[in-house]
Amino acid sequence: MTRRILPGATIGVLGSGQLGRMLAIAARQMGYRVHTYSPEEDTPAGQVSDVEIAAPYEDLDRVREFARHVDVMTFEFENVPAVTAAAAASCVDVRPQGAVLHTTQHRLREKGFLSRNGFPITPYQPVNSLAELRQGMKALGCPAILKTADFGYDGRGQVLIGCTGRQDAAWDALGRRQCVLEAWVECECELSVVAARGFDGGFAHYGAVRNEYRHHVLDVTVAPAPVSEPVQREAVAVTRDVLEKLDVVGVLSVEFFLTRDGRLLINELAPLPHNSGHFSIDACVTSQFEQQLRAVCNLPLGSTAQMRPAAMANVFGELWEGGEPDWAAAAAFPDVKLHFYGKLEPEPGRKMGHLTALGDDAAKRVLAGRDALTRRTHQG
Repeated sequence: MTRRILPGATIGVLGSGQLGRMLAIAARQMGYRVHTYSPEEDTPAGQVSDVEIAAPYEDLDRVREFARHVDVMTFEFENVPAVTAAAAASCVDVRPQGAVLHTTQHRLREKGFLSRNGFPITPYQPVNSLAELRQGMKALGCPAILKTADFGYDGRGQVLIGCTGRQDAAWDALGRRQCVLEAWVECECELSVVAARGFDGGFAHYGAVRNEYRHHVLDVTVAPAPVSEPVQREAVAVTRDVLEKLDVVGVLSVEFFLTRDGRLLINELAPLPHNSGHFSIDACVTSQFEQQLRAVCNLPLGSTAQMRPAAMANVFGELWEGGEPDWAAAAAFPDVKLHFYGKLEPEPGRKMGHLTALGDDAAKRVLAGRDALTRRTHQG
């Protein structure tokens, strides 16, 4: 039996952004020590970790040295190179295993996995040249979305090509690199399911939530999603099957399109805690970050019971354009919770934090709380 990693042990985290920060906070609450590794210093995760190592992911000797000082390793960043994960795995258990990351960090490998296993996905075509892009547009119709095969997240690495769009301009915009062309889906809404799987095959999920996007980046999540019970059940069942087929130990999110005729199509997978699961910190018995720790440490999974309806709204860097946001105005909403990530420089489109509201009108109040950040009625 795989040994249990108990409180007092050290968790190694590859990546040091906001997901790592919230993972580290959950780990510290449970009595673990946390070491982070990424190319940067004074990072969101590093600020709350016991040890922060700033070194390139490609420095495999440093990666192995880092791995020798932790008891188990996990990820908070999907684009960690596969060779980095392999180097770490030569010294310590990495969970989920590097093969999961290798599959999900590359859109063509991910779609190939989903297709081979019979999961419902959007029609797509591999694109390795401008000629293949033109052929793909003829096959899939327009509009369509061109995405880089690798290193795409938070809306990066994708271009919408309309029926009058210039295909050569889209190809140039993405660097003339390997891509995937996806058919446009007319959908009722976009959903996701965050779930966890343990070593023993145990499964826990947070239900289907509804996501709203701005410029291809998640903006607002409502939990639970206002969809029918059959849709909820199917989304959870598909998610469980994905975790089992991938042999995931840890947390994984499945993003879905719900089409206007009621079909669920998988859009993307993320093999780590997900932005759409942030509501669980305030609304659920066990947050997605504690659940990740429980899974990778071989502890029993916790209850995912949601105590109240919830909504989450991201806080982006453009809110700083007129000055410092009015934190006190947002705090004036007594059941709106502020999570600020400690990033040093606000930039347009950059996730600087999020707000969570609880209650039956959570979606309305979380947006009101975010709007209050820009009122700047305070002095000094």
